[in-house]
Amino acid sequence: MNSRQRHPLKLPKIPIRVSEAHGSSPMEPTPQEPFSSHSPTYQALLRAGPRLRPLHQVHARILVSGLHCSLSLLTKLLTFACTAGAIDYTRRLLFSVPNPDSFLFGSLIRSASKSHLSTDAIFFYHRMLSARLKPSNYTFTSVIKACADLSALTVGRIIHSHVLVNGFGLDCFVQTALVVFYAKCGDWYSARKLFDRIPDRSVVAWNAMIAGYEQNGLAEEAIKLFHRMQAEGVEPDSATLVSLLSACSHVCALGLGQWVDTFIVDKGMDVNVVLGTSLINMYARCGHVQKAREVFDGFQERNVVAWTAMISGYGMNGYGNQAVELFHRMKTEGPLPNDVTFVAVLSACAHFGLVSEGREVFKSMKRDYGLAPRVEHHVCMVDMFGRAGLLDEAVRFIRDWIPGEPGPEVWTAMLGACKMHKDFDLGVEVAERLLAIEPENPAHYVLLSNLYALAGMTDRVEKIRQVMIHRGLKKNTGFSSVEINHVAHVFRNGDTSHPQTVEIRQYLEQLIYRIREAGYVPETDSVLHELEGEEREFALRFHSEKLAVAFGLMSTSNKTLIRIVKNLRICGDCHLAIKFMSVVADREIIVRDKHRFHHFKKGLCSCQDYW
Repeated sequence: MNSRQRHPLKLPKIPIRVSEAHGSSPMEPTPQEPFSSHSPTYQALLRAGPRLRPLHQVHARILVSGLHCSLSLLTKLLTFACTAGAIDYTRRLLFSVPNPDSFLFGSLIRSASKSHLSTDAIFFYHRMLSARLKPSNYTFTSVIKACADLSALTVGRIIHSHVLVNGFGLDCFVQTALVVFYAKCGDWYSARKLFDRIPDRSVVAWNAMIAGYEQNGLAEEAIKLFHRMQAEGVEPDSATLVSLLSACSHVCALGLGQWVDTFIVDKGMDVNVVLGTSLINMYARCGHVQKAREVFDGFQERNVVAWTAMISGYGMNGYGNQAVELFHRMKTEGPLPNDVTFVAVLSACAHFGLVSEGREVFKSMKRDYGLAPRVEHHVCMVDMFGRAGLLDEAVRFIRDWIPGEPGPEVWTAMLGACKMHKDFDLGVEVAERLLAIEPENPAHYVLLSNLYALAGMTDRVEKIRQVMIHRGLKKNTGFSSVEINHVAHVFRNGDTSHPQTVEIRQYLEQLIYRIREAGYVPETDSVLHELEGEEREFALRFHSEKLAVAFGLMSTSNKTLIRIVKNLRICGDCHLAIKFMSVVADREIIVRDKHRFHHFKKGLCSCQDYW
């Protein structure tokens, strides 16, 4: 059993004395015992640094020379030992110190926290409380950071109460650390409550709150807070921009993402790998893959994350061949690919029908790089075989390559392939396996219902619907958004909430008439079979992506590219309709659905109807 397991994250219930000083910055308490920084022993200690063997020699020298009671020397020795990662040695040495003071514990806590020894930082805080010593704001900022790194919400809340008892509730550095902590733990409500109480917010506090929103799937809130940050005159730094670019990626806010790119250039900021990779992801996830490649090519040094981001960007935008070519180039002149890289290239192969390439890439994982395939790689392979209509090969892959019982992700990919290729018998068998694993997931029932609908088995469609009603399961609501003048407009199926609903529907009716004249025939196979022909067409007409496209076309000038984001997979009828819309409106339309991008231009789609 290791040392971390021996000391669980549990704090003692002991009274805590209130500190008398509320410093404006996290200052270390001054050491009790003065010492000469020019003494031979201290100089030897500095030369040793955080290296274990020299530290052992200096420790011996301290004992031999009778300086074992010098808290100054022992504090430095302990701090170096902790920084070196020698936690067992550090703890034994700590237990040998007769009267450790606040300065010693504060130094240890800070060192452990900075060295990502978060559990040990909390252990040292526990020992500090047991010794009935006063924590300082310096101590609290470090131990709260440790809780944030561990996402230890319960322990962090206890320490928050210690902050209040000790009178540091208004200390701006401690408040900022708490905002970071709650944001990293996903408690964005508490993080925002604390954030709003900070009178003079540093850029670190703004960054923590913006990142907290972005990491919890609240991209729009992150963008709103950034605009408020601008309004209050706070200058963003690279960390701000990384979070903002990620938020732009989620909601396809290309306009704001381009503003960030211009801001970086205007300010002459250093585009490090993290910021550069964020730019690649933003452009790729907004459908501007050429610009993503420009950023990638501009890197002087590219790490594996940057290469993977560009490969993934090609794959999700329908450039499967380019993704594979870049992967081969990475193997010859770039860093070693990791398991995430293989997910990106296998996904590109799956979505572009590159079966032979995908087989070879999968084999090379173990053969050339010693990487064991994970669930994500198995899903990509099943998806690849399934999309290509090689259902038997997909079944053999599941049987021969996946150890144990396959998870729901694998069976979901298999069921989607059965639906795509109308293999109803196999689809029902797969669906039964899937429902046995996840009986409360409504998406599985919807897939099975669609399969029955395509097969014309209306009685079974109704049976599935009744099961969902009985279990209280609801289909995820589909919605689509389009950005016009940096404002996102969101539409749901049959939506009438938009202030321009009447005009949008009139424009869409005209658009439907024009595309029917051009040859469009609605695909009604998977629409509720109890509806008659015209009712089915009406049910399809006001799907969220059609409403979003109509609004985008009527609200922008000719030749303006339209970008749509949809939370679910685009339906077959909308995919067909938008291909015709790109012809009659003479516009390029990009739709990013749950799985990939669709670039519609002159009646064609980048997915080659293979999605």
